[in-house]
Amino acid sequence: MPGRAYSALRERLADVSGVVMLIGASETGKTTLAKLFTIDALDAGRTVAYIDGDVASTVAGPPGCVGVKFVGEPSDLDPSVAPAEMRFVGSTSPQGVVLPHVVAVASLVEAARSRSDLVIVDTSSVVGGVVGQTLKYHLWELTQPTLGVALQRGEELEPIIGMLRRFLSAKITTVEPPADAPHPSPTDRQVRQSDAFRTALSSPLQRWRVQTTVFAPTLPEEFDLDRLNGMLVGVQDDQGHCLGLGVIESTDGVLRVATHHGEEMRGLRLGSMRVDLETFDTQRVRLRQLIFGI
Repeated sequence: MPGRAYSALRERLADVSGVVMLIGASETGKTTLAKLFTIDALDAGRTVAYIDGDVASTVAGPPGCVGVKFVGEPSDLDPSVAPAEMRFVGSTSPQGVVLPHVVAVASLVEAARSRSDLVIVDTSSVVGGVVGQTLKYHLWELTQPTLGVALQRGEELEPIIGMLRRFLSAKITTVEPPADAPHPSPTDRQVRQSDAFRTALSSPLQRWRVQTTVFAPTLPEEFDLDRLNGMLVGVQDDQGHCLGLGVIESTDGVLRVATHHGEEMRGLRLGSMRVDLETFDTQRVRLRQLIFGI
């Protein structure tokens, strides 16, 4: 990032309270900048919350989830430090899960506002097309940021920026990503995602037998339980918070969930992915098609 532009942005953020939302495509330095803003706020003696709204990221919780960290020191931003709260979205892409994604981020922003002077929201890297624009529109609409920071190459974010300014009077400043930002291949990104699932679902996992009544959405009568085999689930407590991930195993009509969080489990939210617990490869699943066959 150009030094002058970065310095000016840091100075501007020093006086901003409320919610700051970062928008940018993959590998634009968005997460790095969000962390630096968080550290700046700490150095200034402010209370700061970091919300990782990128479901493909692992800064605040496992992939497929949105998490919040109430940051007391820079080391709290390390991915190995568990978030204070998580919400399950169930996919590593907002495609097909825009509603749960928006609700997850908005609920954590609401929780963070009461505890923090500054809430930094790092958003999903999906910025193109209907999905990217719809996601960013409703995130802004519900969280009402004080300021948006858009990291864009050329004019790639202009459709989103223009839309937010036109319909929601959004205050957004733009900055160019660093020229040396990495450009990983699709294979590299897949390996990184598999590694993140491997960490979240590391052995040994306990297998807990579960009934069909614990799922959300509810399974219809006469549902073929074998269709759930390998499905990613969010393990929920009785307050609607996600404790972590699990994977469903179905054998001869008996359902079990492989997870680290069975003792506090009160229910399971079905995700939109299958996860192979041997290779940690993933496959996207349309939840409506899974449940209703359509």
